[in-house]
Amino acid sequence: MTTILVIEDDPTILKAVRELLTAEHFQVLTASNGQRGYLMARSEPVDCIILDLKLPEKNGEDICRDLRKEGATIPILMLTSKKMEMDKVIGLEIGADDYMTKPFGRKELVARVRALLRRGSALRMQIKELVLGDITIDFVRLEASRGTKSLKLSSREFAVLQYFAQREGEVVTREMLLNDVWGYEHFPTTRTVDNYILSLRKKLNEPPGKPRHILTVHTSGYKFLR
Repeated sequence: MTTILVIEDDPTILKAVRELLTAEHFQVLTASNGQRGYLMARSEPVDCIILDLKLPEKNGEDICRDLRKEGATIPILMLTSKKMEMDKVIGLEIGADDYMTKPFGRKELVARVRALLRRGSALRMQIKELVLGDITIDFVRLEASRGTKSLKLSSREFAVLQYFAQREGEVVTREMLLNDVWGYEHFPTTRTVDNYILSLRKKLNEPPGKPRHILTVHTSGYKFLR
């Protein structure tokens, strides 16, 4: 059975999310403080994490950042009451795979979780490795390195890179990425894709304003070149 870890300190939200996911036939683990949730994420066989941003003992940003530093590739859906675009960008940069702003719809939450799980399975197909200069990306082990140093990518960033690599030289629209990588039947906002590309370019050490591999195609989307 697929296991979802929910780390949330608001008892009302925690109960509602647990009951919702249980009704959808997921096994649900819960933690109401950050430190306990972090330890559970490290020790339990978890398929996806729903992570609140503001938590006692250890906040969501620190949990996400620390898990990624340790090499964890578990999909992370971050919950936040903040509405500023910069907060969302920061969440993506520290390794979150997706985010939702409170309050959120029950159906949308389930759709996002299922999309993350589907995307995780899709990472195992087709292209196994990508080399970009001194950067090596292993899609089987979900490992990346620049020279001898480990490069921390989120599971969704692996998925985006693999999707690009499989369509090298082709124009990939934002809607294609949202549909095929995010798994949304109804697109939330194409800005979601732009935030991920911004974060991914930084990790690939793309020069600001002069990307080498992930090129912007005006009014259309992106094109990937090695």
